[in-house]
Amino acid sequence: MADWNRELQTGLEAVRQAAVVCRNVQAAIQPESLDKKDKSPVTVADFASQAIVCRALQAAFPDDPVIGEEGAAELRKADGDAFLSRVVAEIRALEIAASADQVCDWIDRGGLQEYRPRFWTLDPIDGTKGFLRKEQYAISLALIVDGRIEVGILGCPNLPVNSASPESP
Repeated sequence: MADWNRELQTGLEAVRQAAVVCRNVQAAIQPESLDKKDKSPVTVADFASQAIVCRALQAAFPDDPVIGEEGAAELRKADGDAFLSRVVAEIRALEIAASADQVCDWIDRGGLQEYRPRFWTLDPIDGTKGFLRKEQYAISLALIVDGRIEVGILGCPNLPVNSASPESP
């Protein structure tokens, strides 16, 4: 039986950091969002969450590709500068040194196009509409090896960590 502890710990820390960013963005009076081609919203938190998780996975497992939900093409356009600046600011608030180009590269790391026997899959905010309504949403991350989920992490930033203490963050 394989030991997935390193993958689990890396994923947990990445999702924890992404949750902090998501809570910070959600606390804003009205989180900024863009509309994707399919007309679904994408927020600063979606991009920042994906960048943070992909950065952590790249550092720990540089050969592991990622299937993510977002791409940085809109952020790289001239009219995406202000939105990109907000994404970068949220990442820097975690004391992560990051340039705009690095952030876009981390986001685009989630663009796996071909099958690999080992890969991560990420939904940086599963439930963006719930996020925008300041309700429930999740950060979903899984490691898939030979078609099997070996590590699965579901971060729910608006649920208490300690169910015995509902006020816990």
